[in-house]
Amino acid sequence: MAKASVSYVCQQCGGGHRKWSGRCDHCGAWNTLVEERVDVPSGPGKKATGRRVDMQPLATPANITPPPRMQTGMDEFDRVAGGGLVKGSATLIGGDPGIGKSTLLLQLVCRLAGAGFSAAYVSGEESAEQVRMRARRLGLGNADVELATTTNAADIAASIGGKDGPDIIVIDSIQTMFLPTLDSAPGTVSQVRAAAQELIRAAKAHDVALLVVGHVTKDGAIAGPRVLEHMVDTVLYFEGDRSHHFRILRGVKNRFGATDEIGVFEMVETGLAEVQNPSELFLADRRDEVTGAVVFAGIEGSRPVLVEIEALVAPSTLASPRRNVVGWDSSRLAMLTAVLEARCGVPLSGRDIFLNVAGGFKVSETAADLAVAAALLSSVSGRPAPPRSVFFGEVALSAELRQVAQADARLKEAAKLGFDMAVMPRPRKKLGAPQGLSLAQPATLAELIEIMGGVT
Repeated sequence: MAKASVSYVCQQCGGGHRKWSGRCDHCGAWNTLVEERVDVPSGPGKKATGRRVDMQPLATPANITPPPRMQTGMDEFDRVAGGGLVKGSATLIGGDPGIGKSTLLLQLVCRLAGAGFSAAYVSGEESAEQVRMRARRLGLGNADVELATTTNAADIAASIGGKDGPDIIVIDSIQTMFLPTLDSAPGTVSQVRAAAQELIRAAKAHDVALLVVGHVTKDGAIAGPRVLEHMVDTVLYFEGDRSHHFRILRGVKNRFGATDEIGVFEMVETGLAEVQNPSELFLADRRDEVTGAVVFAGIEGSRPVLVEIEALVAPSTLASPRRNVVGWDSSRLAMLTAVLEARCGVPLSGRDIFLNVAGGFKVSETAADLAVAAALLSSVSGRPAPPRSVFFGEVALSAELRQVAQADARLKEAAKLGFDMAVMPRPRKKLGAPQGLSLAQPATLAELIEIMGGVT
């Protein structure tokens, strides 16, 4: 016999508690504990029984070939997914509300249906007519896609298998799914975990590619238990500022390809359009001879991306000058300003500093240090950066410049877009610049100041 046990589970982190309290002891979140009932085995000597597991060799037999990837027809998505979807895989896609997750997946399944795959779209948040309205707006009203509106994960899992089962299925969203065998509301930790496990088990048993939409919290993480991200094969984040017209699909986990790859899409009237060359998009409105603005040659995954970094240094009337940063690490900016003032004598302590990555792009590389330093120096001196130039490199606390990875790819992208000069740290080995691109290789921030024309 099994008896019911009451547990209080945090909806933020999934931590369990014996009794209710206002604050979770695991993650510190307030008012997130929800009562859930758990069936536990009772009686003396109760233990699990099992059978011997059949082992298989690691080497692939000669008569078995890996299944081909499902090409979606969207090159940007295929790049992030590692070359296309894998049959039997589970992919979790998260993003802010209204960012375009449902639009992206609806376009995706319609393209796969046009390529001969059987596709299904299951919505737990919208009615069938609402999904049809979006499809008509996107020009996909006649696509051969099966549509269902249900929130019962057991019914969906039963519909995946069989001769009429789909090759790819979209669940929008996992927070609305539930299993009737659990005595808890949809969206709770136990329901999200159990529903996801049921859907993933069915998808892998029948070689169906599963795409699951996940809501995110105010901090940008996928809502629900963290174990959800461990259960799936691929985790993608759909990012972007709704005030800007482009979106970025970023891979943070991928069992079938590289992580940190990005795909860039532009939001247009007919949905999401692919951006084959994002550097041209980010630099489309840029003008030379503007103080405080430089171009950073970055790397996202395996793709070089050129973006503009803007800085404004202004006198402050406040006791504590402001440091506003958009698209970069604010603590990194604090370190860089301290190095510039302490090592190079650049007056920054009593001034407001505003830093922005143009277009809403988010930069996480330390290679952006040199570009940010150049933007700050340009704003302080009132002199623009050298025309048609790009910057990349890491700055140490000693004010020395350190080389970064994949310099060749950065230089090739800069040359392709017509830049004439690249400012970068001195490499350990000789580096050949592409034709038409000259190199300036300072060893310290002091030499960078000379390149920028000084600060006075």
